[in-house]
Amino acid sequence: MQLDQILKIEFINANMTAKNKEEALAEMVNTIIQAGVRVNVSEIMNVLKQRESLGSTGIGDGMAIPHGKVADLNDIVVAFGRSLGGIEYNALDGKPVHLFFLLLAPENSAGQHLKVLAKISKMLKDVNFRKKLLKAKSQSDLYKIIIEQESVCS
Repeated sequence: MQLDQILKIEFINANMTAKNKEEALAEMVNTIIQAGVRVNVSEIMNVLKQRESLGSTGIGDGMAIPHGKVADLNDIVVAFGRSLGGIEYNALDGKPVHLFFLLLAPENSAGQHLKVLAKISKMLKDVNFRKKLLKAKSQSDLYKIIIEQESVCS
């Protein structure tokens, strides 16, 4: 599954304002809702909080990949958020998070969910990719950088 099929430009928040993990999760969910995805906000927040209780999805180096499976979702959804100032997220390395990929999947999509998660993780290992995301000027620039990086990592 290609990211350009599940990450829409409207799912990109170039200037997150959240101050902590819970606000960051809510802001990411709000981004997809404002873009027209119809979901139960409280269910998604519960799913994401339950996943965080198992261990932080803040993977270090300023990155987080909050994710979960949602009962009433029909398709996999990927959203991206960027906080230039950084958000306290209880990341594995204790540092603030600047780059967020939110991954939501239908409950019955285990294989696809894991493939997309692995793809995003692989892309984020590239330091230059992360630098480009931090320097991008606009939502459309962020989208182009992400889609181009996917082709580099394929």
